[in-house]
Amino acid sequence: MTFVVTENCIKCKYMDCVEVCPVDCFHEGPNFLVIDPDECIDCTLCEPECPAEAIFSEDEVPADQQQFTALNAELARKWPVITEKGEPPADAKEWQGKPDKLKLLER
Repeated sequence: MTFVVTENCIKCKYMDCVEVCPVDCFHEGPNFLVIDPDECIDCTLCEPECPAEAIFSEDEVPADQQQFTALNAELARKWPVITEKGEPPADAKEWQGKPDKLKLLER
């Protein structure tokens, strides 16, 4: 099993999760983070660290967010690994909890 970053991370991109990951499975895009399902060891450390509550166990991804499981796998192959916490966007709090952000995802 793996963990999945879902829609609420888009344009929030807090990176608290990156610091606790023991296997460096996070990858960074312009306005979103993803988890590499092949690297994730299901340690559960990242989920409680996400201030946006955007990380779910693969088995607990909400029904309306299921497409993010495949999206994480796809984008992890394209984006670079991130190993250190960076600064979230200045307007991250304004985007937290907003619906329908998938169209804003920058690849």
